[in-house]
Amino acid sequence: MGGEVDEDGEEEEPSIGDLIMHFIALFWKVLFSIVPPRFCGSGYPAFVVSLFFIGVLTAIVEQIASLLGCVWGIKQAVSGITLVALGTSLPDTFASRSAAIHDDSADAAIGNVTGSNSVNVFLGLGLPWLLAVFWKKADQSGPFLVGTFNLEFSVILFVMLALFALLTLILRRVILGGELGGSTVVKFMTGSICLLLWSTYIIVASLKAYGIINIG
Repeated sequence: MGGEVDEDGEEEEPSIGDLIMHFIALFWKVLFSIVPPRFCGSGYPAFVVSLFFIGVLTAIVEQIASLLGCVWGIKQAVSGITLVALGTSLPDTFASRSAAIHDDSADAAIGNVTGSNSVNVFLGLGLPWLLAVFWKKADQSGPFLVGTFNLEFSVILFVMLALFALLTLILRRVILGGELGGSTVVKFMTGSICLLLWSTYIIVASLKAYGIINIG
C-alpha cells in the first residue's frame, strides 16, 4: 500500500496510522473491489453500484444504532441526534476532510456537508413520507400522522447554531481571506468552535428531550 501524495505528485511513505487503517478497512476494500471502474460506461455503473452499497451500509448502521439506543434505554429523540447521526454522517466527515486536504478551495468540503444534509432533509424525509401517504391512501387506513415530540425545539436550536457556524465562516473569509487554512492556532480555534456548537446542540436537545429543562 502507498501513502499520501505530496504537492509534487510523489507518493510518501505510509505512516503507522495509514497501515493500521489499511488493515482495519481491508475487508471493506475487498468487498468494494466489485464496484466497476469509473472509466467503464462513462462512470454510470460505478455510480449506481456505489450508491447501492452506500444505501445498504447506511441502513445497517441505522438499525444497529437504533438497537443500541433501545438496549441502552436512550430515547429515540436522543439516539437519533447522537448514535444514528454519527453512524450515518461519519462518511461525510471523512469525505469533507479529504476534500479539505487535497482541494485548493473549501467549496468541495463545505458543499459536501450542505449537499448531504439537503439530501437527508428533502429526499430522506420527503420520499418516505410521500410513499407512506400513498400507502395509507391506497389501503384507506386513515391519514398518515407523524408525531413531533422534540422536533420543533431541535430544529430551531439547530438553525440557531448553524447560523453561528455560518457567521464563523464569514468572519474567516473577511479576516483571513478564506474559510479553510490559516495558522495552527486559528485552525484549532475554528475546529473548537464547531465542536462546541455540536456539543451544545447534543446537550441542550437531550436535556429538553428528558424534560430536565423546559424551553418553549
